[in-house]
Amino acid sequence: MKIVLEDLKFDDQGLIPVVVQDSSTRQVLTLAYMNAESLKITLETRETWFWSRSRSSLWHKGESSGNTQRVDDILVDCDGDALTVLVTPNGPACHTGAQSCFHNDVGYDTSIEKGVEPLLGDVLKDLYELVESRKRERPENSYTTYLFEQGLDKILKKVGEESAETIIAAKNEDPDALVKESADLLYHLMVLLVERGVTLDEVSGELRARSTNPQTEEAV
Repeated sequence: MKIVLEDLKFDDQGLIPVVVQDSSTRQVLTLAYMNAESLKITLETRETWFWSRSRSSLWHKGESSGNTQRVDDILVDCDGDALTVLVTPNGPACHTGAQSCFHNDVGYDTSIEKGVEPLLGDVLKDLYELVESRKRERPENSYTTYLFEQGLDKILKKVGEESAETIIAAKNEDPDALVKESADLLYHLMVLLVERGVTLDEVSGELRARSTNPQTEEAV
């Protein structure tokens, strides 16, 4: 992670764009800017410091929220005018509470355009983010809001009920019922994960580890 400031090309305002990525998943968390001073502090503290263009001041990520980012590595692009910072995040990267700042869909779905169903992983990601927003905003007349307001015990009860109903649907050999009950179970599982602060990246990381490491007891 040795960075030579003289080798970098800062713009006319003394700034360089920085793409921040999760070290374990490579998910892009945010796009920010550094000047020479914030980069120097980042290297010294091993936590991300940026330059706020709106406030014209240094900005320590997580200073007020506690959602700091531990720096694992810094990469320089081939032209020396952009950086990628690989981090281990201590909480959401976005001020909205989302894991990544890049969570808004522009509305163009190529899978729908081509008549192809979206992948289950994409559907679950969208569902997880929707459930997260329900927890933050608590809109009225929302079943998800109701679950969060009732608390963990109610959510656990629903997960248990949906698990049992999924088993019954499978025993009755009714494919349509099994599809519906599986969807209900996955939805309530998303609510439970959000309530307990477990991310889909953590779950996918565990599944990936099981599929790539045959030595584990729960290897796939």
